[in-house]
Amino acid sequence: MGIRKLKPTTPGQRHKIIGAFDNITASVPEKSLVRGKKSSGGRDNTGKMTMRYIGGGHKQKYRFIDFKRSKDGIPATVKTIEYDPNRTSRIALLYYADGEKSYIVAPNGLEVGQTVMSGSTAAPEVGNALPMQDIPVGTIIHNIELRPGQGAKLVRSAGAFAQLTSKEGSYAIIRMPSGEIRKILAACKATVGSVGNSDHGLEKSGKAGRSRWLGRRPHNRGVVMNPVDHPMGGGEGRASGGHPRSRKGLYAKGLKTRAPKKSSNRYIIERRKK
Repeated sequence: MGIRKLKPTTPGQRHKIIGAFDNITASVPEKSLVRGKKSSGGRDNTGKMTMRYIGGGHKQKYRFIDFKRSKDGIPATVKTIEYDPNRTSRIALLYYADGEKSYIVAPNGLEVGQTVMSGSTAAPEVGNALPMQDIPVGTIIHNIELRPGQGAKLVRSAGAFAQLTSKEGSYAIIRMPSGEIRKILAACKATVGSVGNSDHGLEKSGKAGRSRWLGRRPHNRGVVMNPVDHPMGGGEGRASGGHPRSRKGLYAKGLKTRAPKKSSNRYIIERRKK
């Protein structure tokens, strides 16, 4: 997976860097794993705008992703690698030996025709999902569960990976992409490898219109508003606006928002790097 930098034939093309779709093998999703997706436009059930800067955008279909990988011991063949508008990573369509089909987040290095499997009997190879108690220490992993059988909640975006650093009793010690080191039950499943499409972070839209295609409307800053509209508004000329705050007055930089007595604090060995 690479990126494409376009020739500056127009102002919109000049700074445009987009992902190359060379490894995508299908342009139409599997019909049985797709449903329609309604967009709210940032409005609630009364039609009142409750979230600003949302609306428009291209019509999207939602692809059902198998984050649980519960079909243990049944091999599956990778049929296609596809684009998913709902996430930054690519997705892979699996054909199981018993005839069932499902989508998974495509890890780096997964190829069409490759066989993957889940369960404790699976080998710790790219694309296989198994409990962390059966994964060797030092392995790069993604799609990590927080509770056994819950389905993957952590490390799912493009290029992300965590590392299984050690095991302590019934817990596995994981280094997260943020640098945080935390304990997760070793019975929880994780998928071996890192999430694909790792060049996603290098992409540049090149023009405002590409944001509109994604359903993002123009976002105006607090400092250009009036004092009645925002705590950072007002002042003569281009005033800085003081300390960065949200529209509700909460500090936007440096204020700790995590609950000091949150129950999951006991599982965090080392906080993320600042």
